[in-house]
Formats: sequence, C-alpha cells, structure tokens
Amino acid sequence: MQNLIVEISEGVALVTLNRPEKLNALTPEMLARLTETFRNFAGQTNLRAVILTGAGSRAFCAGTDLSSLTELDHDGARATSERGQTAGAAIENCPVPVIAAINGLAAGGGFELALACHLRVAEIGVKFSLPETRLGLLPGYGGTQRLPRILGTGRGLELIIAGAELTDEEAHRIGLVNRIAPSGEALVYARALAAEIASLAPLAVRSCLKAVTEGMRLDLSEGLKLETELFADLFNSEDAHEGANAFLEKRAPIFTGR
Repeated sequence: MQNLIVEISEGVALVTLNRPEKLNALTPEMLARLTETFRNFAGQTNLRAVILTGAGSRAFCAGTDLSSLTELDHDGARATSERGQTAGAAIENCPVPVIAAINGLAAGGGFELALACHLRVAEIGVKFSLPETRLGLLPGYGGTQRLPRILGTGRGLELIIAGAELTDEEAHRIGLVNRIAPSGEALVYARALAAEIASLAPLAVRSCLKAVTEGMRLDLSEGLKLETELFADLFNSEDAHEGANAFLEKRAPIFTGR
C-alpha cells in the first residue's frame, strides 16, 4: 500500500498521507516522498493549488512514528530533524498555495507539516499539539521556528514548552486556522478554497505567495523592493491586461496563465 497518494485534477493536486491504521504517523520514507513530490510541483505550470490531508477520519497526522526514534544517536537525530525540515521547506516553498485539510489529530511532526502549509482548514473537534517536551524532546521539523512566527513569540513559546493541546476554536480565533469545517468535511472545504484560488489569475496568485513567503524572511525595506519587482513583472503578462480590460468591460476575465 502506498503511504503517500498523489492525485491531480483540474489544476489541483491532492496529497494524502496514507497510514490510517497508524494515524498517518510519519516514516523516513514518507518524508522523503513528500519532499520529492512537492519539489516536483515546482515545474508544473498548470498547477493552481495543492491540498495536503490524511487518510481516514481519526488523524491528519499524529507525528513521527515513535518506533523510528527509540534507538537514534546524535547523528541519527540530526538526520531525522533535517529530513523533517527538508519536507517542511519543500511544502512552504511550493510555488502555488498549499492548503492543509486537517481532518483529525495534528500532533508533533504532523502539526509541523500543517504549519508549513500556507493555509489551513480544520474540522470541528480537531486538536493541535507539540507534545515533544513531554517526551524529553523538542519539535524538530520546524515547529520552534514557524509557530512563533505565526502566533507571536509568547503564545508560540507557551504551546511549544507546555506541550498543551490547542482546540479548533482557539486555533481559528488566533489565526492559526483559516476556516473551520463541519465534522468529516475538511476536504470538502479545502477543495472549495482551492477552487476559489484556481479561478483567479495564476501568475498573480504565485506572485502574491512569493511576495509573502520570501518577504517574511527579509527586512521591511527589502520586502518592499521584492513586492515592487513582482508587481512590475506582472505587467509583462497577458493576464494583467485581461484583468483590467475585463473590469472596464464589465465581464468575467479569462485568465490563461500567460
């Protein structure tokens, strides 16, 4: 059985973590395949959005399969962390928006994968946690860096140190989750969001994503320069002229990605 399933339809890729009997816990092979899959998306010009979800109804991803951690030494632990961080970076650097459809428990490395996604949809009742300090560890797949950047240092650090659970309602209230879906409908809501994105000018969407993800790594002045360059580059596209003409002519635009 494939532990990672990739399906593409109408410009939207669906990537499914497929170990439902193990709550979609991550193995080294799964992380390597995630990295390869998301890197391959970079060359697919017809791609408009990606959805990442977990198989079954119990978990998005329960984190790293602990059986793979019990005998790690220093070098093995370093390699494990780097493997998880590489997968997270491949998701974060995807040129089109990646939506996490969180259909159950998101803990440890699973929560960290969700943090690497650009947008998050969660079902009612979902809980998020980074329980590593309860195991004598720390989040090693990017959680110590991404969570404080999303929530701010104080709130992020509290969740990381205490290993406390975060409910769907609280996650939505503080901006960690973009949309809340009824039970069993995270994928439905994520597909709807992906369809919204797919209907927009693809070059503009990619440029917005690049401006934000790369700009967050720069100081403000450099980020503004990046924004200006991307803004100017779009005026070389047919879509920018089509969008303006369609608005003036009071009709729906027809975007081609050129």
